[in-house]
Amino acid sequence: MTNQTIKADMRTSRRWRRNLSAYRFVLPYLIFMLAFGLGPGIYAILISFADFEFGVPDYFAAGLQNYVTAFTDYRFGFTMGNIAEFLVVSVPLGIALVVLIALLLHMRHGRLSSTMRTLFFIPGSVTGPALLLLAIFMFSPLMSPFGSLLRALGYDSFDALIAPQRLPVIFTIIGFFSGAGMWIAIHYGALEGISHEVLEAARIDGCNAWQQAMYIKFPLIRPYIIYQFILIFAGNVQLFVEPQLLGTTWIMANVPQQWSPNQLAYSFAFDLGNFGAAAALSLLMLLVGLGAAYLVVRLTGFFDIKA
Repeated sequence: MTNQTIKADMRTSRRWRRNLSAYRFVLPYLIFMLAFGLGPGIYAILISFADFEFGVPDYFAAGLQNYVTAFTDYRFGFTMGNIAEFLVVSVPLGIALVVLIALLLHMRHGRLSSTMRTLFFIPGSVTGPALLLLAIFMFSPLMSPFGSLLRALGYDSFDALIAPQRLPVIFTIIGFFSGAGMWIAIHYGALEGISHEVLEAARIDGCNAWQQAMYIKFPLIRPYIIYQFILIFAGNVQLFVEPQLLGTTWIMANVPQQWSPNQLAYSFAFDLGNFGAAAALSLLMLLVGLGAAYLVVRLTGFFDIKA
């Protein structure tokens, strides 16, 4: 073995030992991603081509028939239109409000800012069915603390308020108050990471608080806003719990039984026993989320390394 070979082996060994800690940190994430991300995704691809005529999957027996069944269903266009409208309302509005609140809180350091961050964070501890029960209480004019406002707007009952044309806005409000606190904390942390020298230099140059927020702080937290867009879009595409529970027989709100694509996939699987069509529809929604994330990353240069 030559000296050059020995030196090359030693460099490789040192590099491996140096990166070993990083690999250990990444390993748990990789395991969970394989178990709960890639694994179910690959299984969904398999059963999307399976035939369930006899109750058990006959893999690759259906060909593309499950995709044809899902995409030509009479409810497909209706649910896709609903989720598109919900995304148009919820994503930009939710991001804009969260960023605005974080910037406002960062303008006013001190006890008030800490208290408000905590108050915004508390609703995030309520999720799923409990969140929906809280929403029903808040949207019921006879029980809600905002009842007088709701009645002044012409909504005398819960049924008068919950109507199909208002569902995108109602689901946006529910989602905002359950998730805004976490994102406000993230953006506030990003704002805290801005160099004090930069802000001080802006102040010396005559920037007031609003100009600092617009021209200094906002551009510097842009990567966090892009990251929020990707996760919010992917999460909102999968809307299921809110319309599903509101449409149940014990609430009987004015919500169509299959309002979102995920509800339609659920109906295929558990009402019709067609797990293949359900998997095809689920994969479509996954592709929508991945496609949006890819476009945003490419258009914004999210992963570009800044010098």
